[in-house]
Amino acid sequence: MFAGCGTALVTPFRRDSSLDEAAMRRLVRRQIEAGIDFLAPCGTTGESPTLSKQEHLRVAEITLEEAAGRVPVLAGAGGYNTAEAVALAKELQSMGADGILSVTPYYNKPTPEGLYQHFKAIASAVSLPVIVYNVPRRTATNVDTATLKRLAEIDNIVGVKEASADISQMASILGRLPEKFSVLSGDDALALPLIALGGTGLISVASNEIPAEMTRIVRLCLQNNFEQARRLQRRFLPLMEVNFVESNPIPVKAAMAAMGLLEPVWRLPLCPPSPENEEKIRGVLECLGLVGERHVARAN
Repeated sequence: MFAGCGTALVTPFRRDSSLDEAAMRRLVRRQIEAGIDFLAPCGTTGESPTLSKQEHLRVAEITLEEAAGRVPVLAGAGGYNTAEAVALAKELQSMGADGILSVTPYYNKPTPEGLYQHFKAIASAVSLPVIVYNVPRRTATNVDTATLKRLAEIDNIVGVKEASADISQMASILGRLPEKFSVLSGDDALALPLIALGGTGLISVASNEIPAEMTRIVRLCLQNNFEQARRLQRRFLPLMEVNFVESNPIPVKAAMAAMGLLEPVWRLPLCPPSPENEEKIRGVLECLGLVGERHVARAN
C-alpha cells in the first residue's frame, strides 16, 4: 500500500496562524491530480509538534475527505509520550486512516529495548499498518538494524521511513530484513540509491512543490530505468537541496508561497527564512520555471 512516492504534506496556516482548511484541501487535490501514490499528513514537514490534538485530527480528516479513497493516507502519530501516541493512533484509525507513520521518540533518547516496546505498544493498539520513521538527525535516537529486525516480526509493522542519511545502514536493513518489509527513503536526494539497493519508494518533501516530477523519478527507479531517473534527479537536485538550506519545512513553505500555493506562515519556533536564503530559494524556483502565472493558476 505504501510504495512509490508519498508526500510529507505541509500544513498551511492563515496570516493569524490558524489552520487554513481551504488551502489544505487545495494542496491535497493538487497532489492527487499530479498522480502521487500516497499522502503523509501530520509529520515533521506538517509542523506536527505545533499542532493541537484537535488540529492534528482535523488535518488528517481533511486529507482523508479529499483523498476519498483515491490514494492511501499514512497519518502521523508519534512522539516521546507512548501513551499519547497510542491514543492518537487509535483516533486516526477510527477516522479511516490507511496507516500510521510513527516517528522515533525524541528528547527521551530511549534504549533499543525502549524503542522496541514503544513501537510494539502503538502497533498493538491498532490493526493498521505501521511504518517506523527513523530520523536520528532530529530525534538524537537511531533505530538500528537489529531493533528494526525485531520490530519487523510484529505483523502490522510493515516498513520504515529511513532518514538516517547512512547508506551503509540502508544497505544493512535491506540485506537483513524480509523482502516484504517496505523501506522508504526519508531524503529526496537519496531515494535513487536507496531504491537501487532494493527500497520501495520515498516519502518526499520536494513533492509538495513538484509532485508529478518526484513521482516520475521514483517510478523510473522502481522500473529500473535509472538512466532517465538520473537525468531528472540532476535537474531537480538543486530544489531538493535548497529545501534544507534552513530547517524543514521553512524553505519548502517559502517556495510554495512564492508559487502561490499557500500563505508564508510558520508557527514558532519556526520563522521565515533569512533574506539571503529566501533569495536562494527564489533563484532555484526561477531556474526550474516554478514561479509564474501558470503555477499560481494551478494552485487555485
